[in-house]
Amino acid sequence: MISIKSAKQVELMRKSCALTRELFDILEKSIKPGVSTKHLDKIAYDFYTSRGARPNFLNYEGYPGSICTSVNDEVVHGIPNKRCILKDGDIVSIDMGCELDGWNSDAARTFAVGNISEEAKKLIDVTKECFFEGIKYVKHGAKLGDVSAAIQNYAESRGYGVVRDLVGHGIGRGLHEDPSVPNFGKAGRGMKLIAGMTLAIEPMITAGDYHVSVLDDDWTIVTDDGSLAAHYENTIVVTRSGCEILTL
Repeated sequence: MISIKSAKQVELMRKSCALTRELFDILEKSIKPGVSTKHLDKIAYDFYTSRGARPNFLNYEGYPGSICTSVNDEVVHGIPNKRCILKDGDIVSIDMGCELDGWNSDAARTFAVGNISEEAKKLIDVTKECFFEGIKYVKHGAKLGDVSAAIQNYAESRGYGVVRDLVGHGIGRGLHEDPSVPNFGKAGRGMKLIAGMTLAIEPMITAGDYHVSVLDDDWTIVTDDGSLAAHYENTIVVTRSGCEILTL
């Protein structure tokens, strides 16, 4: 069932999203060679809890971290680990959110660790651009397939893979709500968007093939061909004329 939020409910989500936006700025300063992903997880946990929020990934369906830290060929759901030390040239995707006063936020960014290759930089840039291409089609009455198709077409026209096994989602009182928001599809298809819908739109793009697999930890998802992957996500609210990005 799709939930349409009132202006008051969106304002509560806006506060949750503001914390996640602020935390990205803090984490970005700590992402450097020699830092463990577990250290980044502790920064996130301490920040959210100090602000009266709960990291909504922690213990979600058994997930053991406060954030997801996915390095290089890891697409999503990488588990923070003290033995995972970031190296110069790595890229790391941070996916995270919080629950504040019963309302959730969710967002992701992919960061460079030290000096990265031009290939990696371009992948990060294109993944972010995919999000903004997609939201050009978000507004009351538009078709969800228009958003999905825009993301897919932008990525594939530049030679990148679009992950099929994972999609965006609705968000609100629940971290994951209806509807599913694929990063691939056909224009003119799918449900109509309605003002007040809150969505997490999250392109997951690879430098190679789009096929992925789950590692033995039952969480971390990697590219089958070992190619680099990037992730960019924001929580948005659909409006009459477009959308508002709540985590940016």
